[in-house]
Amino acid sequence: MQRNLNHGAAEIIIRVAQEQDIPALHKLIESAYRGDSAKRGWTHEADLLGGQRTDVAALREIIEDKDQTILLAMDGADIAGCVQLVRVNEGTAYLGLLTVDPERQTGGLGKLLIREAEQYAAINWQAQVMEMTVIRQRSDLIAYYERRGYALTGERRPFPLDDPRFGLPKTKELEFAVLRKDIGA
Repeated sequence: MQRNLNHGAAEIIIRVAQEQDIPALHKLIESAYRGDSAKRGWTHEADLLGGQRTDVAALREIIEDKDQTILLAMDGADIAGCVQLVRVNEGTAYLGLLTVDPERQTGGLGKLLIREAEQYAAINWQAQVMEMTVIRQRSDLIAYYERRGYALTGERRPFPLDDPRFGLPKTKELEFAVLRKDIGA
């Protein structure tokens, strides 16, 4: 799967991540979610979590799993953004790990990746519903997804507070809010 899209002055290629993309993909994700580099963008979690966002082994597992994929937004040879998709069950997909290079945020690339993810899940997995979880304390990010048609369900899920693979919480109050959107035709 590869799609060429015009995005402002750039031509963005959307394609599925491969094994050889993992080092650059990992670097992008960490730079957008954690540490000082993440604070250049608005979607970071650096005030809530330290440590890593993901690791190379987890990315490899996603890429090798037939029920998961990572779509990349390529700007030339650079990975400008990515989004993870998981086939949850018949009719439901999960959107996660939406990442845009902090220097490119606010330019609409996140919206483009969400749209591409929804189309991919609907076409390739016949998904009718897209689900996601967002840290409840990230009200600005929840509002962003609500503007894209996602609705809070009222369901909450625990954050893996004791698993450093997902980061080092700066508060024990973290939990996920569940959002859903109908993507069926």
